[in-house]
Amino acid sequence: MIVEVWQAEGDASTGLSVPSAASSTRARTPDERMGLVKNVGFLSFGWWSRSPGSKVRSASELMHDTIALAEAAEDAGMDGAWIRIHHFEQNTSSPFPLLAAMGARTSRVELGTGVINMRYENPLYMAEAAATADLIAGGRLQLGLSRGSPEPAADGPGTFGYPLPAGKLPVEDAAERIVQFRNAISGAGIALPGANAQVARGELLPISPYSPGLSERIWYGAGNTESARRVGELGMHLMSSTLVLEATGELLGTVQARQIKAFRASWREAGHAGEPRVSVSRSIMPIFNDATRMYFGPLLERDKMGANRDQVGSIDNSVGTFGKTYVGDVDKIVAELREDEAVMTSDTILATIPNQFGAEFNRATFDALVEIRNQLSGEHAGSV
Repeated sequence: MIVEVWQAEGDASTGLSVPSAASSTRARTPDERMGLVKNVGFLSFGWWSRSPGSKVRSASELMHDTIALAEAAEDAGMDGAWIRIHHFEQNTSSPFPLLAAMGARTSRVELGTGVINMRYENPLYMAEAAATADLIAGGRLQLGLSRGSPEPAADGPGTFGYPLPAGKLPVEDAAERIVQFRNAISGAGIALPGANAQVARGELLPISPYSPGLSERIWYGAGNTESARRVGELGMHLMSSTLVLEATGELLGTVQARQIKAFRASWREAGHAGEPRVSVSRSIMPIFNDATRMYFGPLLERDKMGANRDQVGSIDNSVGTFGKTYVGDVDKIVAELREDEAVMTSDTILATIPNQFGAEFNRATFDALVEIRNQLSGEHAGSV
């Protein structure tokens, strides 16, 4: 069923339940007061299929429907439209043409990726494509990067022409590509000039076009505390998913809150300017009409039986903590999210959505997500 695929995305095998959060209201920590949810966006996994119930049945329909999702999010008053990027699957794989189209059809919402596997990328070509899309969007791109995640291809990057160099780890290869990409989008000179280059003596050629501010809108998807600390040191913003590669028996939000604290401390110690941003992804299924009750009602029944909890399981030869689903009416979801330490420490929630139900269905859920944001933030101040 589509809902089950969406809910369990990335979940390889889960076993041990993590204790549920205490029902009493916690006092906010300083980090929570700093975060105070300001933004809510959707994160589309970007699937298309011809399975029963799917409203997105081809690659063409997926592209057009994703653009419609961005328009619907803006119309509803949401703050962001984010897309997942995976290769060799029936989903979104080439982000920049799609982000450019989304940018041309919207005027306010942030447009993001969650996340781009840098091992597939030529950093300089990517810098040109990203700057082009950002200029079309008026400087609204928020690019999430990473070293990648489990995928169907045995060696996808190698097939793309980027085999892993001998003696180098995938994370090291991705890190080098990120450095090249960030340097290129900063406007720095990177290429030696030829005889006919129009450049002053001693200067290097930068990539073109250049989009001001794009280099300050780069995020990294971290899976553990050390990775989060490194993200802060490097001056990128932090993305945290519905799973982390740490299994302590604690709630997902507790583990993530510790990672967020380490990230912010590292950012400050490195002396970076500006405010470090943090997004956390959550599976949120608001029930408010017959359609959402039909699709999400069975998950609510599982929730009532105590079967909807954070889980400890395995993924990619690692043990991790997988998040629960927040399902029910708006008030119930808000109450539970308020007990989620990571949510209340972040400035942005990315709600995973069942994109195969189509933009029309999701447009209705966006109104509920906006209400959830407003209740969590008190008074919404718009995108940061």
